[in-house]
Amino acid sequence: MNIPLMKKAFLYEGKTKKALAKFILSTDKLSMGPKCEEFEKAFAKKQGRKWATLFNSGGSANLALLQALKNLGRLIDGDSVGFSALTWSTNVMPIIQLGMKPVAIDCNRETLNVMSRQLLNRLTQQKIQAFFITNALGFTGDLQEIKSICKKNKIILLEDNCESLGTELPAGKAGNFGLASTFSFFVAHHMSTIEGGMICTDDEALAEMLKIVRANGWDRNLTPKSQKRWRKKFNIKSEFESKYTFYDLGFNLRPTEITGFLGLFQLQYLEETTNKRESNFLNLEKIILSNDELLPLNHEHIKRLSTFAIPVICKTVSLKAKYIKRFTDAGIEIRPMIAGNIERQPFYDKYVTKKLELPETDFIHDNGFYCGNYPELTKKDIETIGNCLRQK
Repeated sequence: MNIPLMKKAFLYEGKTKKALAKFILSTDKLSMGPKCEEFEKAFAKKQGRKWATLFNSGGSANLALLQALKNLGRLIDGDSVGFSALTWSTNVMPIIQLGMKPVAIDCNRETLNVMSRQLLNRLTQQKIQAFFITNALGFTGDLQEIKSICKKNKIILLEDNCESLGTELPAGKAGNFGLASTFSFFVAHHMSTIEGGMICTDDEALAEMLKIVRANGWDRNLTPKSQKRWRKKFNIKSEFESKYTFYDLGFNLRPTEITGFLGLFQLQYLEETTNKRESNFLNLEKIILSNDELLPLNHEHIKRLSTFAIPVICKTVSLKAKYIKRFTDAGIEIRPMIAGNIERQPFYDKYVTKKLELPETDFIHDNGFYCGNYPELTKKDIETIGNCLRQK
């Protein structure tokens, strides 16, 4: 493969691995501890949120977020939860796994995301209690308008921002419009901790519950003040008794100190990687705009693009086959457009009987694919991708 989906596990991989080796040799603890907490604080500050909770993956973060909201009574069994029809499996699976009803909301072919008009259209047909939106591939919908609609209709807005870390709208950063947002630090994402995820929120009660959900349902990772409150509520009379007291439903979704160390180390390069990803995309977009066989993406509502990939939307299915062959012949690794229309996935068909009309998402599913975008792409790599995007 001449141009793989990703070239390195980390930006500045040699430097990162040397630092990691030194850390492993010098630390006394590798299970979740102070380095994870240090990364949480640094990431929350960088994102501009009050609290951040680190997990072992972005998928775990999605699961924990919905469980925490159920534990708090803000969502209950049978609630309808909207989601972006163009998304990743672990954005939707927790809705089903936790006994709620998934409601697909169509995505716009020109933005790859749910726009406010798509949300309003779905709300004329069905009421939802929450909307777990996916900010797809570094792009977003008109999140400020979506936030206003959710507030007006008393809908809990959540963001899966795993693919759009660093993207900004005039009204703020992607991931800062909902009650909470999830992030992924898997190797192919904007920053890597090998495996890892995060939830950010400004809601103190939710942040506290996320720590309970993350670690078995106990209180060990709460502040002393919070521990005292929980123990008093349940009449836990000693420190000894508290060690194995489980207050609410949880999992073991804990990261390791390796995750915390790598997160802190890679966070220093986030601005650089965001700038490079945006530059790569904008350079290739010029070629897409000159090709009337391809559909350009509309990102006029976005101030800063931190693209996860280079999306290619062909105007017909036959053109998609043509461009897939061209990319493949050039040795460029490509992928379907995320999971496509999630309703067409086997797991969804098995567990959800009610299917909805999603014409725009179907168009993206049938006509789209993407290749990787990352700082390690060379000038020659960009030229190769550009040649594949040119109309011939």
